[in-house]
Amino acid sequence: MRLGAVPAALLLASLGTAALLAQNILPIAAIALCLLLVCLRAPRRSRRLYLFGAFSTGLGILVLSPFLHVRGDVVLWSGPTVPVLGTLDVTTEELEVAARNALRLTALALAFSAYALLLDHDRLLAAAGRARRSALAAALATRLVPTLERDAAGLAEAIRGRGVAVEGLRGRARLLSPLVAGSLERATRLAEAMEARGFGREGGTRAPTPSWTRLDRAAVPISLALVVAGAVWL
Repeated sequence: MRLGAVPAALLLASLGTAALLAQNILPIAAIALCLLLVCLRAPRRSRRLYLFGAFSTGLGILVLSPFLHVRGDVVLWSGPTVPVLGTLDVTTEELEVAARNALRLTALALAFSAYALLLDHDRLLAAAGRARRSALAAALATRLVPTLERDAAGLAEAIRGRGVAVEGLRGRARLLSPLVAGSLERATRLAEAMEARGFGREGGTRAPTPSWTRLDRAAVPISLALVVAGAVWL
């Protein structure tokens, strides 16, 4: 049995919030691992960019934070003195803070990745009620990266079919102009389709939405419990 779009979004939001509120490294790491397993259910080609962004951001925090944060007395490594920044050193306390913040950011990025890769955004939009305009903007923004990735793959295949190799930074930079032009054309077509379907007019109809299952209803108190646990116990 699968969760509905709204309960799944609530659960992902609660996991990301719990990771931000938790103070111990082990619960944050467990949340990040759980979200990673969820993201691995997405197709490999689609999830690759999201996972790279999540882990590279967390790794950057882990590497740079000890040099920019001054805290602790147990010095593991002492480096040169840099103007404004002072002495570059690494302490155990700084490593602990860096690991905690890196895991937090990674968990939050994985939660957004699971939201973008696995959730049905049309059902989320249908369930938004009076906040449909905001939900539509969020859904369109979420689909931006997968759409650009799909268009870039199609353009690369078309260019290779003409005997031109798409390699390196210069080769991929050739895709920028047609991608921008295609995005503008897609935006125009989307606006025309929304206008033709009467978006924003009074008395509009909606597609029927499936009723919530027991698992969907159970996801709501579980989400609240995760947030409370992250703020109080973890």
